[in-house]
Amino acid sequence: MGIRRVIVSNGPDGKSTVQIDGDAPRSSELSSLPGFAPTLLWTTPGDPTVGAGAVADPTPSARWMPAPGGTHLMIVTFPPDSLMMRPEFDPMAYGAELGATLPGLVDTFEPDSPGMHTTDSVDYDVVLDGEIVLELDDGQTVELKKHDVVVQHGTRHAWRNVSDRPVTMLFVLVGANRNS
Repeated sequence: MGIRRVIVSNGPDGKSTVQIDGDAPRSSELSSLPGFAPTLLWTTPGDPTVGAGAVADPTPSARWMPAPGGTHLMIVTFPPDSLMMRPEFDPMAYGAELGATLPGLVDTFEPDSPGMHTTDSVDYDVVLDGEIVLELDDGQTVELKKHDVVVQHGTRHAWRNVSDRPVTMLFVLVGANRNS
């Protein structure tokens, strides 16, 4: 199901050049929940540099949460929540696969409140296709449609796909320090 990434940087001569062109290496579809497809496209550290020289791909070994000042670019497809209500759905297998696939991000989820999580990041969330509901910690919900944008500041939330079709979203997470 690969998502093509084209990574452009400056070559040794200072001119722009394609350095990487191919499928994102951190793209998968969970077998325990068909249709759930997270892809980590690119990451940057808290102090990225630009200029001449080859760009090393930091994505293959990155955790799914950026360090303060770092960024993560992700595309996630969410299947309808109703798939988790089917008799053949195995929540233990799903949890194990989620933990192996999304290290760092899965640690932000609350075991007693399925789907609810809080990240130490400013998130730019864009609905690319479909419809989804953003649930906040007080039970407030916001219905979102294609091209709607949410900016979150370290908030507790969950994504609910109450529709009968998948939804695809683009996420840019900027790692932040939490002010207590």
